[in-house]
Amino acid sequence: MTRAAYGVTTRVAAALLMALLGLSLPAVAQDWPSWRGRSQTGVSDQTGLPSSWSQDGENLVWEDEWVGRSTPAVFDGRVCANGRTGDGVDEQEVVACWNAETGEKLWQHQFNILNTTVPFNRVGWGSVTGDPDTGYLYAMNIDGYLNVFDRDGSTVWSWRLAEEIGRASGYGGRTTTPLIDEDQLLLSIIGGAWGNLGGPPRHRYFGFDKLTGEIRWHSTPGGNVADMNTQSVGIVGVVNGQRLWIDGNADGRIYALKARTGEKVWEFHLSKRGINVSPVLVDDTVYVAHSEENIDSGIMGRVVAIDATGAGDVTATHEKWRVEEMAVGFSSPLLHDGSLYVIDNSANLFSLDAATGAVQWETSVGNVGKASPVWADGKLFVTETNGNVRILQPGPSGATELDHDELQMRDEERYAEVYGSFAVGYGRLYVTSEAGIYAIGAPDTPFTARAGAAPDLDDEIAATSTPSILQVVPAEVIASGGDSIEFEVRAYDAGGRFIGLQEASWSLEDLAGSSISANGVLSTDARASNQAGTVTATVGGLSAVGQVRVYAPLPWSENFENGRPPQWIGGGGSLAVEEVDGNLVFRKGASRTGIHRHATYMGPASMSGYTVQADVFATQRGRRRPDIGLINSGYTMDLQGNRQKLMIQSWAAELRIQEEVDFPWEPNTWYTLKLRVDIEGDQAIVQAKVWPRDASEPSDWTLTAEDPVPNHTGSPGIIGYSPIDIYFDNVSVVENQ
Repeated sequence: MTRAAYGVTTRVAAALLMALLGLSLPAVAQDWPSWRGRSQTGVSDQTGLPSSWSQDGENLVWEDEWVGRSTPAVFDGRVCANGRTGDGVDEQEVVACWNAETGEKLWQHQFNILNTTVPFNRVGWGSVTGDPDTGYLYAMNIDGYLNVFDRDGSTVWSWRLAEEIGRASGYGGRTTTPLIDEDQLLLSIIGGAWGNLGGPPRHRYFGFDKLTGEIRWHSTPGGNVADMNTQSVGIVGVVNGQRLWIDGNADGRIYALKARTGEKVWEFHLSKRGINVSPVLVDDTVYVAHSEENIDSGIMGRVVAIDATGAGDVTATHEKWRVEEMAVGFSSPLLHDGSLYVIDNSANLFSLDAATGAVQWETSVGNVGKASPVWADGKLFVTETNGNVRILQPGPSGATELDHDELQMRDEERYAEVYGSFAVGYGRLYVTSEAGIYAIGAPDTPFTARAGAAPDLDDEIAATSTPSILQVVPAEVIASGGDSIEFEVRAYDAGGRFIGLQEASWSLEDLAGSSISANGVLSTDARASNQAGTVTATVGGLSAVGQVRVYAPLPWSENFENGRPPQWIGGGGSLAVEEVDGNLVFRKGASRTGIHRHATYMGPASMSGYTVQADVFATQRGRRRPDIGLINSGYTMDLQGNRQKLMIQSWAAELRIQEEVDFPWEPNTWYTLKLRVDIEGDQAIVQAKVWPRDASEPSDWTLTAEDPVPNHTGSPGIIGYSPIDIYFDNVSVVENQ
């Protein structure tokens, strides 16, 4: 429940008294709509902020029960955040908004967590992002469920990025944060895909229309990923007259992309592992760090300054300075008044000369450095994982500690974990922790919710009238047979500036029975089977492609005689269609690196009320046996090799739903798996059966599970943990009768 420490009437009275006495009010209290603020640098110009506070009441305006590990967004008079809630079968991710002045909770949404191995204590990793222009809130859940909410909490649009785009969900849980720039939502994901995006996992960048969710462009600037989940959040700025999105990649490089088109401008190879630190761009210099092995030495960690005006591979040419043996792997840099502040993995705060990298001073702020520092009102506001919250006043030779609090769990004798940073908004400080969400401020300061000034990122050069690149929008389409889809063609000049919409000539590929009109309206064949193809627009000597997946009504069947179904998505680079005993079957082999468990999705995430079935065959090598199974609406049936069991589960890391039975089965033998999900009232009934393929189907289900917090929709899929080869054949999806 919310606890308001000071009443609204008290604040109003204080404001009137100050006005009558002719006293000046504090500077305009602005907002903090994204995790590093309006400037994307962690710096605020607000003054009048407290130098001390207490979880027990000092300068605590309000608090609410909450379990969070990210940074809140303060905008549109609200504070919004994501986190986790529940216990056992009720464990869920949650997104909520509060009245920023009073702490009244305005709305809350809870989500089941699907198709991931991320544990509960890492749920709610990436921060939410607000758009002051529309009042929309953008939130990506730990399992890749991207949602956009309006002011009232209604869903505007959403994507199931795992099932529909191919986002992988590694067990580490590190999740990036959406970024709003102009009329786009910018977001990067790691994973496999389909069509031109297919193949092994890559770190991919997407530009969405922030109002509609249409994908305008996607870009894959890098190569093999070194980490399957990273949390770097890019920054947008104008360099050399070009609007750039600069971000750390899972392949260990920093990339600068044209923010409106995704074209790569330059790259800087920093680390042999993925980048988790978010870069900071000030003028024409990028500041960034990492804590893994460097590419040119065996030393771990480095802080660098990069000249952002280059092109191509600038690794050897555009490094301004470096600081070695400084393992800053998670906390992002902060630059203010010529000093660069960084926090290493052991929670040591360093002040560096931003021009040279020389260390000016250092001090300890705890034991584990994850969160990023924030500057406001001449002070540094710093959080640390073990519940430590500090307010520091930095100087040329050190920092004076003004306040130190250790957040405690209310009903337990232990500290509360803190992973997020402070958000500075409306003359207050907002922060979330494992123990709650807090609004901190002087009790007699009048509250005014005003939007801040957007950073001046206008391009320095006006757009020309000569197109350099085209976009077919939407660039990704999931359609049903008989649908009509309207496409448009957007043109950009060589500097990445929007010129306007274009008239184009159109062509189709691999979309049997479909047609497209002269003005770009695609009509799909209502009688067509599942298929995937492309729409190409041509203007002069330029062309652009949109990818289209078309799904027929159920039933579906697949025997792989025509190869891998092009509309299937995900699964990594170990998938192939091969001949076994005279038949073409679908093989999933061991991953070359990383985790051997992969899922492949066969249809839209909006599906429900169906049964999925497949024939499966597992090999054995020594004592190694695989697990092999099916997915239906976020529920998985696993035929487990080493355990010799059949299991129904949802959310593999937590086994939120778990039923199992002993089921001895042999390698090198074909079995048939069948998984059905029905929503009955307020619960889901999940039923699974397995039998030797050569035998008759048993009348009874082998295993049944009931879920009182049901998954209502989800894509059908196949899944396997396969350090050795497994095979699928005769896959079908039918509507429940």
